[in-house]
Amino acid sequence: MNVYRTATRDELELAVQWAAQERWNPGLGDADVFWASDPEGFVCAEENGEVIATGSIVSYSGEFGFMGFFIVRPELRGQGIGREFWQWRRDRLLARLHPGAAIGMDGVFEMQPFYAKGGFAFSHRNLRMEGVGQAHDTDPGLVDLSAISFEQVAAYDRRHFGFARDEFLRRWINPEGGRGLGCIMDGELRGMGVIRPCQAGFKIGPLCAENASIADRLFRALSRWAVDQPIFLDVPENNAEALALAKTYSLQEVFGCARMYHGLAPDLPWSQIYGVTSFELG
Repeated sequence: MNVYRTATRDELELAVQWAAQERWNPGLGDADVFWASDPEGFVCAEENGEVIATGSIVSYSGEFGFMGFFIVRPELRGQGIGREFWQWRRDRLLARLHPGAAIGMDGVFEMQPFYAKGGFAFSHRNLRMEGVGQAHDTDPGLVDLSAISFEQVAAYDRRHFGFARDEFLRRWINPEGGRGLGCIMDGELRGMGVIRPCQAGFKIGPLCAENASIADRLFRALSRWAVDQPIFLDVPENNAEALALAKTYSLQEVFGCARMYHGLAPDLPWSQIYGVTSFELG
C-alpha cells in the first residue's frame, strides 16, 4: 500500500531533479525559494520506503492554492498510481484552504481531460517561448526591484497574481545569478520583471507591465542579462500583445501548459501579464 505524506526538503530537491528530467527546466534556486514559501506545500507518494511520485500543494495564506510538480516515476506510469495520488493532493490542498478558495494549476496539455474530471476548468494556455538573449542598450529608466520599497512591489504583484505571496516574493525578486527590474513612472511602479538562471539558460517571469511599451523595455533589459544564452518566457496566450512581443524577438514555442482552476478563477488583468511567474507555483 502506498503512503502519501508531506515531503522533506531533500525530497523537494528530488522533485526538482525529476522536473529537469522531464525537460521542464527548473530554476537553479527554485527549490530554496519554494521551500521557504511553504514548507508544508510539498508532498510525495512512497512505496516500500521509496519515493515514487511528487507534487506540490502550496497555500497562499489559505486564500488560494496552486498545484504543480506532479510527477510519477516513468517506469511506474499507467498503473493508476498517479490518479489516486493526484486526488489525494487535491483534497489535502482543499483542506489547507479557506472554504470556497480556488486552486490553480498549469497542467501539460495531454492531461487536461484528467484534470477536468477532477473538477478543474480550462482558462487559457500558457506557452513557453524560447529565444536568445541579446545585447540591447542600457535603459536608465529601469531600476532594481531591491531598490524599490517591498510594499510597493508586493502591492503590484498582488494586483497581477491575485493574492499576497510576500514570503515567496521577497526571495524571488532578487535571484542569485539573475536580476529583478522595475519601471517607475510618476512615482508609481508600472511594470516589473525577473530573470533567473535555470538548468538550461534563463527564464523571465514574472513579466508584467501597464502597456506593451513598458513590457518591451523590461524584456530588452532582462534579455541583456543573458546575452547569447537561451531565454524562456511563459506567455499567456490570452494576451495578444504578449504573443506579439515574443514574435518581435523571434521567440519560438517549445512547450506549454493549460492554466486551469478548481473553483472561481481570480479576476486577473491578463492584458498586463506578459509572462507568468512559474508553472509550479503560479
